[in-house]
Amino acid sequence: MPNIVGNDELAPLFGVRRSYGPGPVLSVVIPMLDEEGGAASLVEEIAASLSHLDFEIIAVDDCSRDKTLAELAAAARRTPQLRVLRHGVNAGQSRAVRTGILAARAPIVVTIDGDGQNDPADIPALHAALTRSDAPALLAMVAGERQVRQDAAAKKTASRLANAIRRRILDDGAADTGCGLKAFYRDAYLKLPYFDHSHRYLPALMRREGFQVEFAPVNHRARAFGSSKYTNLGRLAVALSDLKGVVWLKTRARSPLTISELEPGCGYDRVD
Repeated sequence: MPNIVGNDELAPLFGVRRSYGPGPVLSVVIPMLDEEGGAASLVEEIAASLSHLDFEIIAVDDCSRDKTLAELAAAARRTPQLRVLRHGVNAGQSRAVRTGILAARAPIVVTIDGDGQNDPADIPALHAALTRSDAPALLAMVAGERQVRQDAAAKKTASRLANAIRRRILDDGAADTGCGLKAFYRDAYLKLPYFDHSHRYLPALMRREGFQVEFAPVNHRARAFGSSKYTNLGRLAVALSDLKGVVWLKTRARSPLTISELEPGCGYDRVD
């Protein structure tokens, strides 16, 4: 019987490449919509937190109606690692995230919300957890979970209810999928189905594809600029529809359980 290469050894071939060669090791993707007053300072915070790494920052302006784009252009002159992309029409947060990931040049991506409520100081810890030497071979994502929410009581209540329902239905192990801070391998993300609002279901979609997901506590800050782009009722309406779709995707998934490759020279014509 020939030698067989198992799942752990094949992990890099199936979505967990750890290097693309020359270029940044980390891409930080920021979806932004009408974040005038805080866009430039967020970029500066991210750059300061990653001074020990070779990184890039990709800010995706989702057709803002204020001076967000002008602030980002000014920030790019001060921060050479910043790349600014802009949608021609408003396409939503999930599309902005996807635009940034498609443009990313690093094997690892960290997403962070553009409203400044996620703390850039948490990025190095998420990156370190994902890339640690003893990480499981199929670990593809480390997702942040906000410990002390700095939101209005009504928003926190609605979020807890939505998270509880989603977790029970999808069994994704996530207590807080609304947290924008997530570190993951770009190749793994590109294997996932895309749909509007899919950024809220990344842990479930990663697990559907056979990857492992871990969670880590992160800080949460009060919003200093701008306003929320969602309402509780609006979020609930789309969440119910999205949940049905993700449940359908899970039921239609078929796993090969293991993936094996014959080692070169083992004698393909003599397989028992």
